[in-house]
Amino acid sequence: MTTTRTDETYDPERPGRLLRTERDALIPLLRDADDTAYDIRTCCPGWTVRHVLAHCSSALMRVVESRFEKGVYSPESNERDIAERADWSNSRVVDELERGMTEAGPFIARSKGLLDGVAIGEWVHAGDVREAWGRPGAYGGPGLPDALLLLAAHSKAVNSVALHADIDGRDEPLLLGSSAGVAPPARYIGDAPTLIRLSAGRPLTGTRYELVGAKEADLSVFT
Repeated sequence: MTTTRTDETYDPERPGRLLRTERDALIPLLRDADDTAYDIRTCCPGWTVRHVLAHCSSALMRVVESRFEKGVYSPESNERDIAERADWSNSRVVDELERGMTEAGPFIARSKGLLDGVAIGEWVHAGDVREAWGRPGAYGGPGLPDALLLLAAHSKAVNSVALHADIDGRDEPLLLGSSAGVAPPARYIGDAPTLIRLSAGRPLTGTRYELVGAKEADLSVFT
């Protein structure tokens, strides 16, 4: 999760917009897939595509229904949410996911940043599904501009390593992480999807980038 945001540049509509943009791209892909595709393993340890989608749908419905008991979004809580959907059909899981991606935005906006991490996490998991299925656009696509800004805000909220990112095709550098340290920020040069992979601890096979002043593991902003 993130902390409450009060800066003037913060756009409370960004998380919901990201979710709706991803909904329009992901849901048709999911509905066109046969059931065997849901059993494919993802980069998330122990999770198939079905597990990832069940986690995503339950996480969003918790936002919509304001269900935040102690330990929510912990690994144990996530596994319980997945287990509760074990008897559901794949189409029912997708139905719930579509509803969550449609309805969660206003609730996230009212949290003033507290729940922004849910939105960027959902978007990253959509990339995990595309990656597992060998589809193009993993950790990219039309939602990428909003995802990058949410990632930067989330990295500051969780006080991650300061990083100056020079992203291919982006005019201005993206500044991630804490600016309170005495050391200069680390430096990244490369494309945006690879930066997402680094920040989310996703596989980097086949990528090309430069990273100075930090190790790959230092940049992960998700627990």
